[in-house]
Order: sequence, then structure tokens, then C-alpha cells
Amino acid sequence: MKNLVVSIDQLASFDEIVDVRTPLEYAEDHIPGAINAPVLSNEERVIVGTLYKNSPFEASRAGSAMVGRNIARHLDTTFADRPRNWRPLIYCWRGGKRSGSMTVWFNMIGWQARQLDGGYKSYRRQVLEQLERLPSRLDYIALTGHTGTGKTRLLHALADAGAQILDLEGLARHRGSLLGALPDSNQPTQKAFDTALAVALSKLDASQPVFVEAESRRIGNVSLPLSLLDAFHAGRCVQVSAPLDARVRYLLNDYRHLFDTPQFFKDQLTRLIGLHSRQTVARWHAFIDNGQLEPLCTELIEQHYDPAYARSSQRSFGAAGGALSFGFDPCAADPLAQARELIAQCADLAHSN
Repeated sequence: MKNLVVSIDQLASFDEIVDVRTPLEYAEDHIPGAINAPVLSNEERVIVGTLYKNSPFEASRAGSAMVGRNIARHLDTTFADRPRNWRPLIYCWRGGKRSGSMTVWFNMIGWQARQLDGGYKSYRRQVLEQLERLPSRLDYIALTGHTGTGKTRLLHALADAGAQILDLEGLARHRGSLLGALPDSNQPTQKAFDTALAVALSKLDASQPVFVEAESRRIGNVSLPLSLLDAFHAGRCVQVSAPLDARVRYLLNDYRHLFDTPQFFKDQLTRLIGLHSRQTVARWHAFIDNGQLEPLCTELIEQHYDPAYARSSQRSFGAAGGALSFGFDPCAADPLAQARELIAQCADLAHSN
């Protein structure tokens, strides 16, 4: 089998990557681009694991029968159209029997299949190593500013204007605050987020600055690596500002989906009791019940988001006092011109230094 095993640095030399772990394992995280062709279902893996506690032999016998049936099914369906010269790379959790079985079968057929040495665990180690190494090689410009100033919209406009960006909230599928969950979109697992972040970092050009929205350690249910936080906290900073009325209008549009699910919205606000009095939260609930959206957004900005931002900004961006100030209209029909102006200001500032 040794001549059928390859290392993690040879991923790009194969036609296709096949993940033979269970659907649950695959859903938690997988090598980007890999297809899932499980040799044991979620239920079958539990059965084999239970048998193994009493008799490793019986577990091996029953598991082999299940694996054989599943590989046969995949040959009749998933891989029925693969050409004679197809070269797949196959992996399981740690490069053991599951991927080894499919690799041997495929080579018996005539395909040049190879097994990933160390399986998914070796890939996961590589991802964690990249998350430690890659952030420090980049030059960041962090967008700071109060809630409602449109930092995310500005970030996307910067990308449209040709700048490099790192969209952490996009990768996390969350806006980063208590009310930041996106409609009809679940967050990735921590491992899947790590994988997506490592891929995004690896594609960035170290010779050009990277705009990133300032974030705390957690974005919803996922956490940023400390290496990345340290890197963009040490970089340049742009303080984005907008008038209060524009911020309110922006939030009314950006968080419109919350008003479509009033009970969920009220439940989320209830979690703020402790930071705010029960009377205050009850008033916010009444605003929702009465459709008073503008006063609700105004009070949330003035009484919750702005004080919270002041506290977190002082902790995370100690040098923010020396930041470039940039006024932004978050409600502009087309923010591209504003993004180009920011790019020019940052370039001028870099040259002057």
C-alpha cells in the first residue's frame, strides 16, 4: 500500500478529491472541492463503533461488508462516468481502512487512485499552520466605525473598485453582532470557517494592502485566530463615520428582515436584559409591536451599539486616535466613487509616510 499513499502537498496533481467519510463528517468540514462518497453511512459508522467495543473482529467483518456494498453502489452511480485515465485522491479521517479500501478497489479496476497520507487530520493540521503563518505576511487597513456607518457596504465597494479585501463576516455568514444572524443562512462550523479563511488568506497578494472590517474575536458562533486579530490590530486604521440619520436609515434597510419575524427579534433583544433594564427592553418590544421602526433603531444605536463600540474599540484598537477619518454615505445609490476616494487617500497617506 505504501506506493499508493501520497502527502498533503500533492493535492493539486489529482483530477478529483474524494472524501469517503460519513456525511456528518463531511458537513463539518472537508478539503475544498472534495466530493463526498461515504463508504459508511452515519448510522453504519455508529454500528461498527458499537461492535468494536465487544469484538474488533466482528466489527471488522461487518464493517468490511458495509464498505464493500457502498463502494459497489458508488461505482454504479457516482463514478460510473469516470474515464480510464482518471486519477482520484481519496481520504478519510486519518488515512486508515476506509480510504485504503476504496483506493485498493479503484486501482484493481485500473484507475490511478492514491490515498492521502494522514487523511483529513493531516489537512486540518495544514490549515491550522496556515492560520498561524499567513496573517502576519499581509498589510491590513482595518475599517472601524460605529454600527450603521456601512463598513460592510464600503468593504464590498472597495472590492468592486479593485482593492484587496478580506470579508470575515461573509466567510462567517454573520454580521458580527447580537442581531447579526443572516436570514435563511446557517453559519459554518468552526472547522469549515477555518478552512475557508485559510483559503482566502492564501489568495491575497502580500505586496498590496488588504482592507478588512474590524471585528472582535467572535463573529456569531465562530472565532477568529489570534494571529489574524494581532495582525490587523497592528496595521493601519480607517475610522468610518456617518450622520445619525443616515445610520438609522441604513439599519432600517439592512436589518429589515428582523421586522418580518417580530417574535424572534423580541427574543434577541430580551438577551440584552442585564446590559439594559427590563423597562428599556420592554419599550423596545413595544416599538416592534407598534411598527415604530425608526425610534427603535435610533435608541439601539444611541443606547446600545455606540456605548458597546466605544468600549470594544478602546480595547482592540488602542491606536485608533491616529486613524484616517473617512466620512461615508452608507445609503448612497452607488458607493463606488467613495470607495475609490478612500483607496486614493490611503495611498497618499502611505506615500507620505
